[in-house]
Amino acid sequence: MKHPAPCPHCGASPYRNPVPTVDVVIHDPACGVVIIRRANKPVGYALPGGFIDAGESAETAAVREMREETGLNVELTGLLGVYSRPDRDPRGHTLTVAFTARALNPADLLAGDDAAQAAFFPLDALPSPLVFDHAQILEDFAQSLKGLRPLAAVQPPCALINGGGR
Repeated sequence: MKHPAPCPHCGASPYRNPVPTVDVVIHDPACGVVIIRRANKPVGYALPGGFIDAGESAETAAVREMREETGLNVELTGLLGVYSRPDRDPRGHTLTVAFTARALNPADLLAGDDAAQAAFFPLDALPSPLVFDHAQILEDFAQSLKGLRPLAAVQPPCALINGGGR
């Protein structure tokens, strides 16, 4: 990999690292998965998610983003995977940590923040187009439901805040 040239004035070497994000598959066996319609570019359908803020854990960001974009309080139930293909986001190189979750208040689903709409969809009737690599993430989730792809355990955000899990 070629690194950027050092600054000719100060000698600092800037790095262009992927930007960390989270995506969450909120699943309810009776209703399906939560999909949002994005209000911002790239416009289309997506899993709820967003950027991890500085000083924030991926788990805390996932819970925060779900509340902001869907109005749902969630319990993270697993780590589905890390997706980092350089072309996964047309805005630039992102790396996403994809979680699974269950909604603690599914009746309160309401689009917010940069989501224009939010709804539950059955896995076999997803809207299109799905943006980013969310079709792949959802396919991986479907495989996990069939027992063909194991989920990793996830640490609750409160354990991270309280200094656990070191």
